[in-house]
Amino acid sequence: YYFPCQRWLAVEEDDGQIARELVPVDEAFVKKDSENDGQSPATLGLEQKAKSTTYTVKVKTGDKKNAGTDANVFIILYGSKDDTGIVSLKASKINKNKFERGKVDEFTVESVDIGDLKKIKIGHDNKGNSNGWFLEWVEIDAPSLGQCLKFPCGRWLDKSEDDGAIERIIFPAELQTVEYIPFVPYEITVYTSDIFGAGTDADVFIVLYGSDGICTQQKSLCLNKREQRMYFERNSANQFIVELEDVGDIIEKIRIGHNGGGLNSGWHLDRVTVRRLLPNGK
Repeated sequence: YYFPCQRWLAVEEDDGQIARELVPVDEAFVKKDSENDGQSPATLGLEQKAKSTTYTVKVKTGDKKNAGTDANVFIILYGSKDDTGIVSLKASKINKNKFERGKVDEFTVESVDIGDLKKIKIGHDNKGNSNGWFLEWVEIDAPSLGQCLKFPCGRWLDKSEDDGAIERIIFPAELQTVEYIPFVPYEITVYTSDIFGAGTDADVFIVLYGSDGICTQQKSLCLNKREQRMYFERNSANQFIVELEDVGDIIEKIRIGHNGGGLNSGWHLDRVTVRRLLPNGK
């Protein structure tokens, strides 16, 4: 069995996860990679994405005295087929100091298909000085499934409050579930030209346009400022797998640009390639 990863396991990199679920690929992919001089992401990116689901997890800490926690918080998502196992919520996309009173934190959780989301378990290890926590709610959005679910809590996870529990199983509020057309993964490869000063540190975004005026939202290709500094260097090819609205079989045009930020914002773009995962996974 071959389990390629080619991703960071680091709080400050990629989606911030320090554990990953890997799916096996055909041996031919690995053999092809060695002959292709390391072109593996081009063949594997979409195939691996097709077998996994990315969840955006938002967590609201209550607006009460001592509601925030310094403890290590974890979550488990339970689906109709499987569960994610314990996932540490370490890298909030919004706040450096996470789980503070009245604040919402956002995390990315990626897992192999677990089916329809049925319930979650969330809790902490009771470590640190301020370990008690008042959890208001959890919201979980799965673009590839076209579903956003709300899990109301409104209780303490504190050994000296409420029933003393520091982990809880929560079910979704059916009336607050939002359904929408599922997103699909696109593989976007951006080639920066080989001329002096071609690279940029700005925040690069893309919009895809299909027929009949359908278009995606404007999506930043980098997750953070560090990636902006790393990518889009002179004479480089950078590949991104992004989930966007499905614009159909024909992409009529794309709009790509940046926000003009960073020290060297001017950018000489050579070309862009876009590959869409077809509905049957081909």
